[in-house]
Amino acid sequence: MTETSTELTKKLSAAVEKMPAFPKSVQRILELTRDSNCQPKELVMVIEKDPVMTMKLLRILNSAYYSFPQKITSVNQSVVYLGINTVKNMALSFAAMGVLPAQNAAGFDIQRYLTHSLATASMARMLCQKFGAGDTDPTDCYIAGLLHDFGKVVFAQFMPAEFKEALALSAEQGISLHIAEQQTIGADHSIVGAMLVEKWQFPQSLTDTIRYHHSDISPENMVQCCLFVANQISKKLSMGDSGNHVVEALSPELIQRFGGDIDDIIARLGDLAKIVEEAQTVAQGSQEA
Repeated sequence: MTETSTELTKKLSAAVEKMPAFPKSVQRILELTRDSNCQPKELVMVIEKDPVMTMKLLRILNSAYYSFPQKITSVNQSVVYLGINTVKNMALSFAAMGVLPAQNAAGFDIQRYLTHSLATASMARMLCQKFGAGDTDPTDCYIAGLLHDFGKVVFAQFMPAEFKEALALSAEQGISLHIAEQQTIGADHSIVGAMLVEKWQFPQSLTDTIRYHHSDISPENMVQCCLFVANQISKKLSMGDSGNHVVEALSPELIQRFGGDIDDIIARLGDLAKIVEEAQTVAQGSQEA
């Protein structure tokens, strides 16, 4: 973690404080689904109290991507067709999209960022399901993937000049964006992202995962591992764009854990086009709704 001056810390804190609050309804959804005794009707009730979320959910489920045999007209039907976990992840995605700015002075492409985040989230969940030992909740990996780069949004919105300079430096020198941010801003998006999810009152484990998603990857922490690998795969396969095109190599420990390097893992996962298509569908459908 980069040591920051008192002045910079205050500046970063002020930027984070300007970000909108995360919907309490989604926090409630996460609480409910962590309860093994949770009934689907409880989840349905929470979502139905949020008309915007309900509208977005039904719009996407009735899109050409899903092509269900009949029109989905209620949240309850969506749970029946997709299952409680998929609906929960969609609700979380909509909430994250809801706090994204439409524009920013840094020229950061929010739509491509969103596609990258959604694809990384789905990829992290898939990696957990395939390589996890069953003691890690794939939803935790999905949440980490969805929110891991939110610090970039903070920079783009409230420190646009510095972030624009970092984006240019990363592209010109071919270095990772977080390194360029450290050079131009004095701190990188992982630090600011951790501050943001802490403000949003997510668990400390998620805060730590986001803070260290570019360094100090623990081979024993499956969420960290899946996020790091998913992020590299998303960049390698150009699944959206989060301003960083540098694909970082896996450590020997990660290669051992996943049974190979990035190319080996991609080959074992098979056709990943569906992940990008789903990410684009959710991103576009939510913005239109």
